[in-house]
Amino acid sequence: MTERDTIIEVKGLRAGYGAVEVLRGIDLTIRRGDIVALLGSNGVGKTTFNAVLSGLIRPWAGTVKFNGADVTGCDAVHMVDAGLSLVPEGRLIFPNLTVKENLILGAYRRAGSRREANIDKVVSIFPRLKERFEQKAGTLSGGEQQMLAIGRGMMAEPELLILDEPSLGLSPLLVEEMFNLIRRLNEEGLTILLVEQNVAQSLEIATTGYVLENGTISLSGPAAELMTNPDLQRSYLGI
Repeated sequence: MTERDTIIEVKGLRAGYGAVEVLRGIDLTIRRGDIVALLGSNGVGKTTFNAVLSGLIRPWAGTVKFNGADVTGCDAVHMVDAGLSLVPEGRLIFPNLTVKENLILGAYRRAGSRREANIDKVVSIFPRLKERFEQKAGTLSGGEQQMLAIGRGMMAEPELLILDEPSLGLSPLLVEEMFNLIRRLNEEGLTILLVEQNVAQSLEIATTGYVLENGTISLSGPAAELMTNPDLQRSYLGI
């Protein structure tokens, strides 16, 4: 694998809060064009990992490279400008702004000159957002809010889109729809880090998977191989 093929390379990453270490030496690689699934239960460090990659917290040790450049410790503004977008857990849309205003804010730091074209692209993928353009975002259903959060992340034309628990709180039918949409985005060329508790459906659409347990990677490999791993089946799939 050449450096040009790799969009994210993490080595020996350690991070935490105060005196509490959450990540205890993470190695992870994301290749351009892939869906990489980072899997694990609540409290194992998935959101902390996202925060480090996104520049929201500084790592204690280790390195992070983005498109071959060392971005270890860079802040969130730098990471957005570089081409990384995070769709956070819980969506965190602006409820008192309209759908269109939320999308416009997604292009605040990057791709502002192509804002209207990118809005058209987002609503072509999520037609329901077009129907609710002038509606306050807080009045949308949970599934529609998740679509809006992903659409807002796409407005910056990211090279890497991080989706943190996109299926959280959705009905089974909407979960299926959400995973199909994620697959479609990837097929259109978007590299995705999918951070999820939903192990089975994540591995169905992912290229590569990593299982995070107690701040370390316990399993990793091609998604199809992980699906048949007896340790993963026993721990996460109840098989």
